[in-house]
Amino acid sequence: MRVNAIRFLFDEDCNGRIVRGLRRRTPTLNTATVLEAGLGQATDEAVLEHASIDGRVVISHDYSTMRARAEDRLRAGLPMPGLILVPQHVQLGKAIEELVLIAETTSPEEWQGQIVFLPL
Repeated sequence: MRVNAIRFLFDEDCNGRIVRGLRRRTPTLNTATVLEAGLGQATDEAVLEHASIDGRVVISHDYSTMRARAEDRLRAGLPMPGLILVPQHVQLGKAIEELVLIAETTSPEEWQGQIVFLPL
């Protein structure tokens, strides 16, 4: 894995099969879930703040509140290390492939302040 590689933080509502599949496919990719980070039941604001401090791009299925909180951070001039929103209906393999592509071809700096929807 690259020295300046993307690190992902999966929101609590994110499908665990995506996390497990991504970890099997790319075991060197630095991934964490909010539960692993000690953020179970945390607010979206707390998740985004932790991601900002820890330098992680957030992966979530939560189109409404997580997106709104990320936009709030941007309007307030707060750091927002990136948010990737994955619709519930996207096929598991497609979501994993696109996250691998993102991890292999982009840098954390490119994600600062970005809100992106899969599929790309």
